[in-house]
Amino acid sequence: MTTSSKSSGRPDEVAVSGRVLFLTEDVELIRRQLAGEDLSLDTRDLPLMSAISTDEITPGWTCFHYDEALGHYSLVGLRGEAIGPGDLRGGGFSVIVSGDSKGCGSSRETAPYSELYAGVQVVIARSIEKIYGQNCQNIGLLTSTDFGLLDRIRAGESIPISEFTEGLDPISRDIVLSGGLFEYNKARLSGAISPPRITTPKRPMTIAEKILASRVVVDASTDELGVDAVQPGDAFFVRTDVRFSHDYTTAMCSALLKGAVGPGARVSEPESVYAFRDHLTFLDAVMPEKHRKLGLLGKADGLAQTQREFAAEQGIRIYDELTNADGTKGSEAICHNAVLEDLALPGQVVSGTDSHTCTAGALGCFAFGVGATDMANAWYTRDVRVRVPKTVRFNLLGRPSEDITAKDIILYVMAQPYIKGSKAIGQVLEFGGEGLAHLNFDERATLTNMAVEAGGFTGIVEPDEVVVDYLLGIREGLDAETIRAGFHTSDPDAEYAAVFDIRLDEIVPMVATPGDPRNGVPLVDLAGPVSVDIAYGGSCTGGKMTDMDLYASVLGPAVERGLRVPDDVSAYIQFGSQKIKAYAESRGYVEIFQAAGVELIDPSCGACINAGPGSSDSKERVTVSAINRNFPGRSGPGQVYLASPLVVAASALAGHIIRPEEL
Repeated sequence: MTTSSKSSGRPDEVAVSGRVLFLTEDVELIRRQLAGEDLSLDTRDLPLMSAISTDEITPGWTCFHYDEALGHYSLVGLRGEAIGPGDLRGGGFSVIVSGDSKGCGSSRETAPYSELYAGVQVVIARSIEKIYGQNCQNIGLLTSTDFGLLDRIRAGESIPISEFTEGLDPISRDIVLSGGLFEYNKARLSGAISPPRITTPKRPMTIAEKILASRVVVDASTDELGVDAVQPGDAFFVRTDVRFSHDYTTAMCSALLKGAVGPGARVSEPESVYAFRDHLTFLDAVMPEKHRKLGLLGKADGLAQTQREFAAEQGIRIYDELTNADGTKGSEAICHNAVLEDLALPGQVVSGTDSHTCTAGALGCFAFGVGATDMANAWYTRDVRVRVPKTVRFNLLGRPSEDITAKDIILYVMAQPYIKGSKAIGQVLEFGGEGLAHLNFDERATLTNMAVEAGGFTGIVEPDEVVVDYLLGIREGLDAETIRAGFHTSDPDAEYAAVFDIRLDEIVPMVATPGDPRNGVPLVDLAGPVSVDIAYGGSCTGGKMTDMDLYASVLGPAVERGLRVPDDVSAYIQFGSQKIKAYAESRGYVEIFQAAGVELIDPSCGACINAGPGSSDSKERVTVSAINRNFPGRSGPGQVYLASPLVVAASALAGHIIRPEEL
């Protein structure tokens, strides 16, 4: 049984009475609208801004709020600095319009919440990223890719709610009609609404489809799981094996859970739930004075304390902050590194409040990021809604040359028209083929980690003995048979949205120019030498054991030749976990890095989210970085080039972006 809009609490029609804000590449046009002008230009003539990331909608420093104060800060990180605190809410805007890939980047639900709290009712864009769009549905913010709505809205016409549910799966439709996920789940748990049963007949399936089929919640009351088959478009709730949140999100998830269920709400199966103090560990080292004066450091510390209290209250394992013998501090692990090292297994479903949850796809599991509302519900129900995505297959062929890493491969893949043209949004990126044998486990994790940068739902790698060897080497108490029991492979005649052959032996060292990870170009095509002020190696993407090997392979020989990082370059290497730090110490890398003039930092997300050493402090600063994202403002106000660990290390020594062999 499903509800109609009449019985859901939402009216059959939506009246949008406020103004329309066009986010254009021409910053002056934005300023004119904020000053009171309503643009009358045909939207086809407007140079609409694309790839507006959640970092721009709510920069990291605004996310210490998780209440209506967010509405005061919505879009303050937008490129061009056209929008200041209070501008969006003060302008009376009900509709926001932009170009392609609205809401790319982080899964932070603070972004759509800030727009909602600023008075926005409708978001219209040429394309909308998967996690952002789902978060909008969860909180009752309407979205559309139909630009024909604009003239009707500006003419004062009420829009039928059905026009905002067209093309949605039945569950997403009913969530929109219910006004959000919590209202939907109240009806679901009371029996007033039920997801449709999955009746897809047996068919050839991909890895992702097989995992999802095995975890479909058939009947929540009896805990019945699994169906014969699923196909793209099927919608259901899927049972999660691992659920996690971190210090940016746990407090908000907790508030949402208790607000919906009551102060005595309990997390179901807390033994499969984890919390991480990994995002804000080093914030005090880089927070500017203007933000300190706003009391934001205290708010950030409050998020960590709230997480500790919630974890203790619920019996949740927390990976917390550690203090070293010398008084320095760091996290136990970045969440994504810990999931690989300690928590997930092949064939499982992993859900976390971070878009890079997809990293765990390197194990051969289905791992994806969700917003705070989804996680608050998952804490209670143990399941998360999924619409089966299409899969795009990348056959890796040949052997890469010695100067090519997985970072070069994924930057090359993301620069292809299929991904640059937003065709991969919401799809699974599946990696396989004979060339996979030339990538060790850590390198495979780089591929899956950056699937979300391609707009993908997740990334997944065909599991093989490389996964077995990795898990046996890093975890105790596992046996090979248990690991292999979770292996899935795609059927030979499985259906794909697209299939691409990637010749690894033809890929050259790549960089992504500032603004978007999809801006990949061969390093040799950069226009002249690009001087760098900061070289940063770290984060979940660039802080793994193999990444340490790569940094050392460049810095070690350089130290032997008497080379050091020049005084006008700040170089950093940050470990992804304490296990990775111990590995670097055991290999003698720490001494090499220090001799080269590199500052070493304990585990944390750090500069990757502009919350630790390695962040830029001005627009003029140029960074070459091994992180996964270079959207505007992501790692500070400066310009960020993405590159492999090899290029980052070499560029740190040279003072400009360079290939190692050029040293």
